[in-house]
Amino acid sequence: MTATTAFSLLPRSLRARLFLILLAGLAIAYGLSFSALYAERSMAAKAVMFRTLENDVATSLAVLDRTPAAERPELLEWLSRGNYSLALGPGRAGVPNKSPHGREIAARLENAAGTRFPLRIEAIPGEGGRLQAHLNLSDGSPLTIEITPRGIMPVADWLPYVLVAQMLLLLGCTWFAVREAIRPLGELAAAADALDPNTKSAPLSEAGPSEVAHAARAFNAMRERIAHYLEERVQILAAISHDLQTPITRMRLRADMADDTPEKDKLVSDLREIERLVQDGIAYARSAHGSGEKTARIDLASFIDSIAYDYQDTGKAVSVTGPIDGTASTRPHALRRILSNFIDNALKFAGAAEIEVEHRDGGAIAITVLDRGPGIPDDMLAAAMQPFFRLEQSRNRETGGTGLGLAIAQQLAATLGGSVRLYNRSGGGLAAEVVIP
Repeated sequence: MTATTAFSLLPRSLRARLFLILLAGLAIAYGLSFSALYAERSMAAKAVMFRTLENDVATSLAVLDRTPAAERPELLEWLSRGNYSLALGPGRAGVPNKSPHGREIAARLENAAGTRFPLRIEAIPGEGGRLQAHLNLSDGSPLTIEITPRGIMPVADWLPYVLVAQMLLLLGCTWFAVREAIRPLGELAAAADALDPNTKSAPLSEAGPSEVAHAARAFNAMRERIAHYLEERVQILAAISHDLQTPITRMRLRADMADDTPEKDKLVSDLREIERLVQDGIAYARSAHGSGEKTARIDLASFIDSIAYDYQDTGKAVSVTGPIDGTASTRPHALRRILSNFIDNALKFAGAAEIEVEHRDGGAIAITVLDRGPGIPDDMLAAAMQPFFRLEQSRNRETGGTGLGLAIAQQLAATLGGSVRLYNRSGGGLAAEVVIP
């Protein structure tokens, strides 16, 4: 399996990958340490067992050899141990011992018997590694030493519980370490998703390890630079638009003093279009950072009705649908400018507009301007919110406008803490929605 294939089997999230890698590494390291410790203890216990077996057998042989034959049966049980027993007689028939463990035990028994008691080691078939050592005492009496294999180091009953507790502790520590390591990355990603240079928000916390603090400082500095660049761009637009007003005014005066000709009418029309573009540029620049308007509480029904009446007084088909109730704490002039831009677009491309108000969960208020015009292609709805954007088909230069109305509405909505959304209506037409808290 290649490294690429191995990584493709891991979970997609960095948190899960780090958790599995750290847990696997720590578990393997813990297992190796436990195995090495267990092997070392097994070797030590094995050496102690063989040394004890050799000493005990040597002592038992010396005692039996010096004891009268009639008294020896009484000593057999006393001299026997848990891993071997003594029996008078030739014992059972066996086969030659060939196992490494048996040969090691045989060497220890031969050391214990010494040259005085030559012995023969045999294995008992089908007895799970049991051995018999046959020898004759000094008086020629046969003696059999039967070796019963036992575990070198029995496992304590409480050891599995300790292992489970250690693994749970290892699991908890790994989870905590991964969470602490990933948390700053999650906060950085959330701050990047919420990045909006046009709104004032608290800077990302620069506390924590040096690497995290460095990344947070870099992000905060980047956000400040972006906000500065945007502010500088808007200031340049405002300055250019403002400075253009004076030469445009002079050109208008000169055009008005000229003789009435078709060319004069075209020139005046072009100057009016330029002037409207300049005025919208100034309005866009001002809306980027708000107008300094203070928040006030308004009655929604009176506010919406007043906007509709203003248009109706000039003969425009603007109506309010559905009941409207409640109040809102907002900036009235900014909200009026947003709705006016929506209504102007609806009147321009559909000839009529409807206003709806909806109360949503969390206290949000959605105000929607609806029309039955040609709408906007779905793949161009997002682009329609960009400054100076025009659609070449239905919403073109012939209908007027500079392509700044929706961009101004979007920026004003941001200063209100709200948002703007465009979507096409079923059955045709466009809906322009502003949601305010």
